[in-house]
Amino acid sequence: MLAQNRLASKALIGSIILMLLFCASLAWRSINPEIMSKRELQMNGAMLLHSSIPLSDFHLVDHLNQPFRPERLKGVWSIIFFAFTNCPDICPTTLSTLASMYNQMSLGERNNLQIYMVSLDTGRDTPHRLSQYVPYFNSDFVGITGEQDSVGKFATELNVAYSRVPLDKNNYTIDHGTQLILINPRGEYHAFFKSPHSETMLLQSWRLIVDMGLD
Repeated sequence: MLAQNRLASKALIGSIILMLLFCASLAWRSINPEIMSKRELQMNGAMLLHSSIPLSDFHLVDHLNQPFRPERLKGVWSIIFFAFTNCPDICPTTLSTLASMYNQMSLGERNNLQIYMVSLDTGRDTPHRLSQYVPYFNSDFVGITGEQDSVGKFATELNVAYSRVPLDKNNYTIDHGTQLILINPRGEYHAFFKSPHSETMLLQSWRLIVDMGLD
């Protein structure tokens, strides 16, 4: 009988300790939400910059041939994907993933996010061509192109590497970084999402970042 009481007492103490640890974990998370969020973000492939980086001026055009300047990136969050329309697999797959993520959002969330595809193939990807390609994935998505030097400078500023690779005398492809760039509502480079991309992970990460707010 004494042994049974002793075992019951140990079990009760163990349960109390576990409950206290659980409560302490919840309390610590409520006091340090940013620390927990950053850890979760990294597990999802989302990398926050130590501090947001203002962008230099740029002169590009969208798929409606309207000017695309830094002011267009202010007021809402933006995701930028550098790609090209002749890309056989990674580009359409990523745009489809972004479309799936976007379709899972509430109307309020969609109003707080703009998604852009910036073409790295400015010789072939005219505004007209982008207007036929980008909205296919979602009518809210915007294609961007411009002079090669301007696009190259923009890509370099956002740490997106790319290079033109000849296939034969008359054709070429483009190797490029597959990360997604996140611009905050102040128009600053805020974070990036590493590939491979998942609509669930992207949406979860974006929501965490938005909830964390801006400094």
